[in-house]
Amino acid sequence: MKAMVIDRIVSLLEDEAPLTLVELPDPEPQEGEVRIRVSACGVCHTELDEIEGRTAPPRLPVVPGHEVIGRVDRRGPGASRFAEGTRVGVGWIHHSSGAPDENLDPGFVATGRDHNGGYAEYLTVPEDYACPVPEVFSDAEAAPLLCAGSVGYRSLKLAGLANGDALGLTGFGGSAHIVLQLARHLYPDSPVAVFARDPQARAFALELGADWAGDTLARPPQPCQAIIDTTPAWKPVVAALANLRPGGRLVINAIRKEDADLNELLGLRYHDHLWMEKEIKSVANVTHSDIAEFLPIAARVPIRPAVETYPLLEANRALLELKRGPVRGAKVLVM
Repeated sequence: MKAMVIDRIVSLLEDEAPLTLVELPDPEPQEGEVRIRVSACGVCHTELDEIEGRTAPPRLPVVPGHEVIGRVDRRGPGASRFAEGTRVGVGWIHHSSGAPDENLDPGFVATGRDHNGGYAEYLTVPEDYACPVPEVFSDAEAAPLLCAGSVGYRSLKLAGLANGDALGLTGFGGSAHIVLQLARHLYPDSPVAVFARDPQARAFALELGADWAGDTLARPPQPCQAIIDTTPAWKPVVAALANLRPGGRLVINAIRKEDADLNELLGLRYHDHLWMEKEIKSVANVTHSDIAEFLPIAARVPIRPAVETYPLLEANRALLELKRGPVRGAKVLVM
C-alpha cells in the first residue's frame, strides 16, 4: 500500500516536506481487529506536534493520521461487529482500557503516533475502536468529526454550560467551527463570541452564527461563562482568562502548546486573570465513547464541516498550509 510516513523529527519552518511517500505491505487484521480501506483522513494540528517533536512518536517511521474514514474490507479472527463494506471511522485512541477514563490511561495507544494511522490506503484497528458513520456525511465531511468534532464535543461537555450562558471560542479552525454549530444546537439561547486574529476567520464565524467576533485581545459584549481555546499558542489563554465572568471556566483543547510565545504567560495578573474563582480545565485526548455519542448528534444537527481536500501525495502541502495558517474549516486527505 501507499503511505506517507514520519521518518524524522523536524520543524516545518526548516523542512517543507517532512513526510515521505513509501510502499508498505498491506496490514493484516489480528484477533478482534478489522482492516479498513481508507477513503479520507483529516489533517490535524496534532500531526504537526508529532512531526516537530512536541508529542513525538515512540518509534519511526510511522504513518500519521487519526481522523480516518473508510470501509471494513477484512475481519480478523473473532471480529464480528461490522460486516465487510461497512463505513466506519477511527479517532485518536487506537485502543485503551475501555474504562470511562481511558483517555487518561498512560498505556493508551494513539492512532497515527503509536500505531500506523490514516495517511495510507489501509489501517487496522480493534473493532471496538471503530465507529459507524452516519450516511448524512460524505467521507470528507465525516473525517474531521473523528477528532476536531469529537474533541470539541468533549470540550463543550467539560465547559459546564447551561442554556443561556455565554460561550467564547478562541481560535477558529477545524475544531471551533464545528463546536460553534454544535453549541447553536445544544444551547440555542447562549450567545457565542469568537476570538480570532484573522479577519477572514472572524467573518466565517459570523457566517456560521456567532453573535460577535473580535480579535484575540478584544472584549466581547459580555463576559463568558466558558471559553474553549483551540489554539497552539499562549497569548489566547491569557486573553481568555480576562474575558471570563466570576466562576467562569477556560477549557484548553490542545494536545500540546508551542513555545514561541511562552513569555505571554508573564503577563498573567492574579486579579485580572485568576481571581474570582475562575477555573482552567484541560482536555486530554478523546475517548471512543465521545465519538460514539457525538456522531449521531452531529447527524441530527446536521453539522456541516467546511473542508478542503488534497490527494494523499499532497499531504506535505496540507500540513505546511496548516502550519502557516489561517485555515477555513478543516483539511482532509482523500485516497
